[in-house]
Amino acid sequence: MVYETKKQWSKHRETILIIIKRKKKEIFTQTEPKCYTMEEAVESIGFGHFHILLFVIMGSANIVEAMEIMLLAVVSPEIRCEWHLEDWQVALVSTMVFLDFMVCGVLCGYVADKYGRWKVVFGGFIWASYFSLLTSFSPSYGWFIFLRCMVGCDVAATSQGFVLKTEFIPAKYRAFLLPLASIFWMLGSMLIIILGMTVVPTMGWRWMICFSIIPSIILIGLFMFIPESARFQVSAGNIQGAMSTLNWIARMNGVTLPEGELREPEVVKRGNAVTLISPAFRRTSLLLWYSWFVASFSYYGSVLSSSELLEKNLLCMTDADPEHQIKHNQEEALCYCIPFNMADYQTLLISCLGEVALIPLNIGLLNIFGRKPSMAILQVLSAIFFMLVNICTTMFGFTVLLFLLRSVVSMNFNVVYIYTAEVYPTAVRSIGMGFCTSFSRVGGMIAPFIAQVLMSKSVILALSPFATACVICAVGVAFLPIETRGRALLQILCNTE
Repeated sequence: MVYETKKQWSKHRETILIIIKRKKKEIFTQTEPKCYTMEEAVESIGFGHFHILLFVIMGSANIVEAMEIMLLAVVSPEIRCEWHLEDWQVALVSTMVFLDFMVCGVLCGYVADKYGRWKVVFGGFIWASYFSLLTSFSPSYGWFIFLRCMVGCDVAATSQGFVLKTEFIPAKYRAFLLPLASIFWMLGSMLIIILGMTVVPTMGWRWMICFSIIPSIILIGLFMFIPESARFQVSAGNIQGAMSTLNWIARMNGVTLPEGELREPEVVKRGNAVTLISPAFRRTSLLLWYSWFVASFSYYGSVLSSSELLEKNLLCMTDADPEHQIKHNQEEALCYCIPFNMADYQTLLISCLGEVALIPLNIGLLNIFGRKPSMAILQVLSAIFFMLVNICTTMFGFTVLLFLLRSVVSMNFNVVYIYTAEVYPTAVRSIGMGFCTSFSRVGGMIAPFIAQVLMSKSVILALSPFATACVICAVGVAFLPIETRGRALLQILCNTE
């Protein structure tokens, strides 16, 4: 191009420079593509139809778990009669079940963090149905213990359903929805007691166990409607799978995901138990392990103590009928046989209602005071009610005390569950829960020998260890490093101390 004058050249040169500057400005000011995190996706989806389905199906898993645990309390008088068992032999059944639960709890947590929560929970339902059915054919005391131990692995597996459920629920709904899972636990407890009332007197305990596997079989089909945890899929690097899950949930809830693409770093080290005792989590883990021990120790202590007090008529009642005035002592009658009567079943049913009657109080404590203060308050109340059970009162008074005791120990278990699921990051959430549930089973292993063996010697001596453990735990809770109320679930490891 030829320019006639220098003026034309200068003008053209200025135009070119302006265009170049604009292009440079566009390049340097260009924004990054929009993206969002897993936590933002969960929060934007909110609460909807999917979460109702999740709550009902995963809550029903608690029915299975409760039935398997409460079955031990209901069937104890029956197997004592059939095989002429002593106190320590009856207690050994529960202890061996919790021992197996302890071992499988760690294994299931490791597998869930490595390969997915869904596979572990689904396998637990199948395992439960199979070995529970086999238990009903137990030809001897030894076979009964072995088969119930196998069922203990099922309970450890289905416990991972709590992690799966928690990872789908937005932060502001967790304190409301997770305590409501107690409703399903109560339904399972009541269902096995009702089976005991109706089936055992006419058909025997073996048929009761056969009927008890029906919920597990139903859940095998229903669980197909629940997807794998999107948080786990992201941590495993399966972004496409997580997006597919999130889009399905968003459509079901009638909402849309945030604009952009899902971006989360892949967590290379998943299911690493060493992380639980690393400097970032050491104090949290140690205190949580003891808290879980006490939660289980006090819960199963309250369940087994109540059934033992009723079975052996060890209550100090001011209005006892002739049947309940007869005190039974293991040393005086080694092979006594005292099945529950209808009044005993009714008392156990009413006490089960205590696990849900105070749910509004549980939700209020969680939202107003937070997780840590709630645990401390409930532990102190548990200690008080354990000691009050020993006082002389009417049968109605004992039922009220048992109702309140079951309420507070159940609420404490809820809070410990919630805090644990919130405090650990996705990479180790399942194995963290697995270790915690394993320590809780240590409490479950010890509780039968205190509630079922020591109780025959002295009621106050048997109740005191439960109260003492609760008081010590209330003090220990104060040293937990963080409060998780309203806090987003961690996706990757970070320092929390």
